[in-house]
Amino acid sequence: MGLDRLDRYIARNVLGAIIVVQVVLLGLDLVISYINDLDDIEGDYGAFQVLLYLLLRLPWRFYQYAPVGVLIGALIGLGSMASSNELTVMRAAGRSLTRILWSVMKPVILVVVVVLLTAEYVSPRTEQFASAWRLEQLQGEGAVVTQRGGWQREGDSVYRFGAIRADDTVLDLTRYRFEERSLREATVAERAVWRDGAWVLESVATTRFGESHTEVEHHEEQAWETGLTPEQLGRLLRPINSQAPSELWAYARYLQQQGLQATQPLLYFWQKVLMPLTMASLVLVAASFVFGPLRTVAAGTRVFYGVVTGLVFKYLQDLLAPASMVYGFSPAWAVLAPTLLCAALGLYLLRRTG
Repeated sequence: MGLDRLDRYIARNVLGAIIVVQVVLLGLDLVISYINDLDDIEGDYGAFQVLLYLLLRLPWRFYQYAPVGVLIGALIGLGSMASSNELTVMRAAGRSLTRILWSVMKPVILVVVVVLLTAEYVSPRTEQFASAWRLEQLQGEGAVVTQRGGWQREGDSVYRFGAIRADDTVLDLTRYRFEERSLREATVAERAVWRDGAWVLESVATTRFGESHTEVEHHEEQAWETGLTPEQLGRLLRPINSQAPSELWAYARYLQQQGLQATQPLLYFWQKVLMPLTMASLVLVAASFVFGPLRTVAAGTRVFYGVVTGLVFKYLQDLLAPASMVYGFSPAWAVLAPTLLCAALGLYLLRRTG
């Protein structure tokens, strides 16, 4: 076989293993989630609707499992060739370890492109649609998209939002306006509706606090002057880990412009943007296991060590994430540190194998 054919053979084996692992992980997650969500059956939301809801969420699940799928898939793909002595023959024929690693990285690049496109264009939309569709099945048309409230500061005002509906209607809005750290005005609106590019508050009660008295005004409708758009409110009230990288970056910039900390959106932004480096480092670890200490063990043992490595990597990132908020270092380092550690470990083990 020529060099190009060997490249394709290695890439095909690794990519096939990654796809199989990803399908198995998604299948197991689908079955477990389906059994758990059967408790939510109510009214028009039956067993079939539960299945449809979980199928709509598969793109987000695919993104979540992609790093582990790449790690275990690379272990299985390379491990199968190691077990049949194909890698030994390749190296004896003059194929360098670096060239073999590059052949492994080629299908991983394809997976990375698919994952990044899914994170940016597919999973945010399917997650939002799935949540809206599920709640409409439970509550009827125009149901609340999310029941998680949120707080937001803008200029001299602090807002509390109850929820936002699928038609961009904000429910249970409260605005507190401050002057020189003193509360001057509190406005409560039953809802805020987006009309012709502007917000209109409905069923509004405004309380003004003077030095010795208070005044209360009631309005059926009142204009709401704010720079917040329905998209920005959707980002605020939607789970932050399901948002696209571009949305996370825009949200972080908005928070910084308001003088607020943007650590959390930046953390998820860097996790998604640095996903290629994360996967590459995990592939290095997988290759180092196959060519190094695990080259003679059974395939099941390799998979076990791969799962343990993936869990340690994930838990390390999960520990560094809140640490970046507490100690104030860049969220990028909370993502990069475990990645660089994995890459260093993989390169060290590979170097020992020669």
